[in-house]
Amino acid sequence: MATSSPPKPAHQPRSFDSTLASARTTMMFSEVVSLAIDSFRAGKVRFLLTMLGMVIGSASIILTVTVGRTGRQYAIDTISSLGPNKIEMQYSGGNIVGPDNTTTNDYMTREDMTAVVDQVPGIVAYSPMLEVHDRISMGGGVTKDTMLLGVSPEYKRVRGLIVLAGRFFDDQDAAAHAKVAVLNLPLATELYGSPQAAIDNSISVKGVPLVIIGVFKESIDTFGQSEIGDQTILIPYEVARYFTGTDTLKEIFFTVANAKDVEDDAVKIKAIIQSRHRPTSVYRYQTFTDILATMGKIATDLTVVLTLAAAITLIVSGVGIMNSMLANVQSRVREIGIRKALGATRREIRLQFLTEAVFLSLAGGILGTILGLGIPLAIRYLTPYRIPVGWVSAPIALATSVIVGVIIGTVPANRAARLDPVETLKYE
Repeated sequence: MATSSPPKPAHQPRSFDSTLASARTTMMFSEVVSLAIDSFRAGKVRFLLTMLGMVIGSASIILTVTVGRTGRQYAIDTISSLGPNKIEMQYSGGNIVGPDNTTTNDYMTREDMTAVVDQVPGIVAYSPMLEVHDRISMGGGVTKDTMLLGVSPEYKRVRGLIVLAGRFFDDQDAAAHAKVAVLNLPLATELYGSPQAAIDNSISVKGVPLVIIGVFKESIDTFGQSEIGDQTILIPYEVARYFTGTDTLKEIFFTVANAKDVEDDAVKIKAIIQSRHRPTSVYRYQTFTDILATMGKIATDLTVVLTLAAAITLIVSGVGIMNSMLANVQSRVREIGIRKALGATRREIRLQFLTEAVFLSLAGGILGTILGLGIPLAIRYLTPYRIPVGWVSAPIALATSVIVGVIIGTVPANRAARLDPVETLKYE
């Protein structure tokens, strides 16, 4: 009786052929990703420690940009508090020749100010300034040099002054030629001990008693670089004319409605004043436009430098990742040999280890980005400080992470791809 061997399962040849075919074909990128994830799972602690440097580097980039933007905003806000819309006209030189060849300074006049206000529609506030110097008694036979500035009530708005006690003189005081004064904080403190204690006291200037109705300070400390000093007393312009006996002005202050019009309006104001005086007389204007632009450029350049410094942290972290990947290649020599024996190409081996390096750096970059954005956002929403968040720095940090991953992943990937399959199978 003839016997026959049972037929082999039909699926075995197909399964073998499929395996052989897959070994000879290029791996799909999804398979490469799957292998990279499996590698991460096999060495979680090592990869997390390696990733830590990338997390810190990415967070440093974002936090550095945030700090730079915060500093830039603070500097601009500080200067802006002095008056980004302010135009200060100054007499710089020039004489008028009078009888007997006598000369007098060709100062500006109140009529010049009125002409400017009539011809420049953007002006919303203005103030003349007369300067008077005198010595006042400090008590105990001690006197001190002081400077009185005769200004209009709008000077407070033009210069952005802060009244600490009492009040600033108003239009009614100016119209009534009220003999009142507003003291700068250092002088009030030196004379009376505190701003509140200075109110309703009297000081004598050139024999004229002035009642102190307020104490002020500048919105920021100008360190003596403005017309206001520590010993400054502000009085109504009309009262200052009693002491000077003249209507001439060394300085006039204007405020325009739109900060964008400051430079154009300043040129117009200078032209109007110049047309009313001798051609040889010199008048200059001063604005904060150039200062604001310079401060913004300095802050931006500083942010760029600090960001580049923070990027060095990523490079150092990349070296750590490269060392870790080189050790990883050494520990997986047999795995690489088996894959090559099954037909994996150098390109596939290179792609696998390069993908692992990129994923490692990118994962660190994502965590660092979340950390770098989370800190300023937490400060912004949980505290009264409105810190500007550097959103633009987030893609920069992520892109830098990827670039670092590609660069530092090339060396271990190439080393793994060059391994000899026969030697790797013998490796213990």
